[in-house]
Amino acid sequence: MFLFCFLQTATLRPYLNAVKATLQAALCLENFSSQVVERHNKPEVEVRSSKELLLQPVVISRNDKEKVLIEGSINSVRVSIAVKQADEIEKILCHKFMRFMMMRAENFLFCGGSLRPCTHEYQ
Repeated sequence: MFLFCFLQTATLRPYLNAVKATLQAALCLENFSSQVVERHNKPEVEVRSSKELLLQPVVISRNDKEKVLIEGSINSVRVSIAVKQADEIEKILCHKFMRFMMMRAENFLFCGGSLRPCTHEYQ
């Protein structure tokens, strides 16, 4: 039992460290007004008006079912998370986590709200 927990942690730790480092780099945001419309400040990751303001999207994958897609720009970041749901317990845990995040959504600053289609393959 101990060996299994150690092996699982040994594979999880590099994945979480990579996600943490990438998020820290992507979250270096600044206030940046639109280059197209005067006095507008829109999230570039959603409007995509200037390609030079967008960062390359990064997919960090632990396996086929567990991935994080981080799309960054100069003034906004979109994070998409795919969580493994192999059995009923993992589906319940994922549902509880989603409810936890939704109940605290007012504490996050959302400038937009466009959702990406739910697919197993990030483009």
